[in-house]
Amino acid sequence: MSTPVPVAVPVDGDPLRDPALYINRELSQLDFNFRVLAQAMDPQVPLLERLRFMCISCTNLDEFFEIRAAAVRHAQEFGLPPAPDGMTPQAILNAIHDRAAQLVDQQYRCWNETLRPALHEAGIDVLGRHSWNHRQKRWLRAYFRNEIMPVLSPLGLDPSHPFPKILNKSLNIVVVLKGTDAFGRAGHLAIVRAPRSLPRIIQLPEKLGGPQTFVFLSSVLSTFVDEMFPGMEVQGAYQFRVTRNSELVVDEEEVENLALALRDELVDRGYRPAVRLEIAQDCPRDIVRTLLQNFGLTENAVYRIDGPVNLNRVVQLYDVIQRPDLKYPSLSPRVLRDSDGIFEIVARRDVLLHHPFDAFTAVLDVIKQAAVDPNVLAIKQTLYRTGKDSLIVDALIQAARNGKDVTVVVELRARFDEEANLGLADRLQEAGVQVVYGVVGFKTHAKMLLIVRREGRKLRRYVHLGTGNYHSGTARAYTDLSLITADPDIGNDVHLLFQQLSGLAPRMKLKRLLQSPFTLHPGLLQRIERETRLAASGRPGRIIAKMNALNEPQMIRALYAASQAGVQIDLIVRGACTLRPGVPGVSDTIRVRSIVGRFLEHSRVYWFGNDGASELFCASADWLERNLLRRVETCFPILDPELARKVYRDVLQNYLDDNLNAWELQADGSYIKCTPGHDEPPHAAQMALLQGL
Repeated sequence: MSTPVPVAVPVDGDPLRDPALYINRELSQLDFNFRVLAQAMDPQVPLLERLRFMCISCTNLDEFFEIRAAAVRHAQEFGLPPAPDGMTPQAILNAIHDRAAQLVDQQYRCWNETLRPALHEAGIDVLGRHSWNHRQKRWLRAYFRNEIMPVLSPLGLDPSHPFPKILNKSLNIVVVLKGTDAFGRAGHLAIVRAPRSLPRIIQLPEKLGGPQTFVFLSSVLSTFVDEMFPGMEVQGAYQFRVTRNSELVVDEEEVENLALALRDELVDRGYRPAVRLEIAQDCPRDIVRTLLQNFGLTENAVYRIDGPVNLNRVVQLYDVIQRPDLKYPSLSPRVLRDSDGIFEIVARRDVLLHHPFDAFTAVLDVIKQAAVDPNVLAIKQTLYRTGKDSLIVDALIQAARNGKDVTVVVELRARFDEEANLGLADRLQEAGVQVVYGVVGFKTHAKMLLIVRREGRKLRRYVHLGTGNYHSGTARAYTDLSLITADPDIGNDVHLLFQQLSGLAPRMKLKRLLQSPFTLHPGLLQRIERETRLAASGRPGRIIAKMNALNEPQMIRALYAASQAGVQIDLIVRGACTLRPGVPGVSDTIRVRSIVGRFLEHSRVYWFGNDGASELFCASADWLERNLLRRVETCFPILDPELARKVYRDVLQNYLDDNLNAWELQADGSYIKCTPGHDEPPHAAQMALLQGL
């Protein structure tokens, strides 16, 4: 996707508001998945990791339709105004269809033409239905009769059997029938729904094809579906899958109990309005029209599939196949080693951790030690995502049972973790933990932990602040930063924030931290404007910022104005970026790059040159409207000069030097993969950090 380089024209008296200067957020988000899929096509990446990258692009696309495309469809239905880039909701939906269709085509080409043959060469076969030999087909027929058919409930469509409810992202087969059933009813169409209890990938016995031979459940259903309709002729069987709007809608101002309201919403989430229909490539048009009519969709929601509709399920092979030669080498992160306890270490100096290169166990140790330390009086923590069987939750429960005063702010509206967080809140409350559900209208996305400990005659506060969640699993797969400190000013700021969250306290003045939705947005704008003034006065102006996404218009206009004044700006934006770099006269000095590698880039770091007295912040917030204006977020300075230099070196300069896994955003909205120059040594930022272990 590319468009001509725009030339700014005045809009409402401000040329920096020109829609041509903004990339569409939804299309930019889609483009990120092309960069993920490129990893699946890279022969330098281990084969099973390539398979995983392909599946990540598929699951990302699912979530895109469930949330982003659904929001655009909602905007269309309610006649909302165009986006900052000037596109109407209808135009965005049309563009989404065209761009997503290209992505889907590339995903299935990647699977059919590249990965599946490569797996075969490696001794791993995923057999299509037309490649089964006689013995394999006989075994699969028996498997279908014994293991699959008993749990299926095919539904013939007639006036007494209307079109059934189809669960979000479930595997289904639409069957075209000819003849009459036992009651003399003429067959036409039937729907076969695959319960989620059935495995989507089936492994054949070793004697039928070797130790690593698999088939898709969808292939088995399509092949043997005729056994469910004895006496009738199956003229066609076509798999399909529908994706639905999964954004929960709760009017928090109108409900008395948010937890109860969310539980009610979760019951219906799987059956909310449809936004996408995936259908077998050879499905007749009249069948597609019937499905569209039943789902209330139009042609621009249809995606023809050359393979299994649930291609992302092939990721199961990654866990099943124990082939270290086809995966990344195992990671052995640095462990914080000291003969003293964690509190004694932090009392002497701040501790900075760069996950996953530094083990997340240090964060766990803080909470676990606090739970059993007789000098610890209170623990306060925010929880957004924690994962199943969280050791952190276990430690908080133990702390409460040991008589500590434990308060946990649980964000019930963490997308796709709502049900897990409801259960988590119940568990904590049963153990005597004081659970707070955050602030009405503002998701609590901040990652902070406060421990109050008696040391002699004084109380000392220990604080953990992070860019990522308290989730041991993602700490091994995402890059994030953790600061553990006993700095009194930071401790007092975090204390005030917890008061605000749990006690409905008024807005408070913080000394060190910036906070959304109050001081972070204006604080960032002030620092950008300071660099602008420096450049305008002839002194160096410099900004480097790393984040997951950027779309807040006022921030973008401030960056454009800074560039016009001569500020040198480097942005490392993993996903969606609606700013256009390199536009003559507007953003000549802005460079934007995206890094896609083994680990998901998740850390947020902001650095401002400040005429030699540089400031470096880490944050839980991206430069998105929602994070800066409609969420509770924290942004914290790295005060120790040595640690600040380390973050600058490892997380900023290191990533700016990457010429293997970096993609540079062009003014027309396209991305170009970086390659080493003629005399430039190859450099991959994540690999450099791994080699430093």
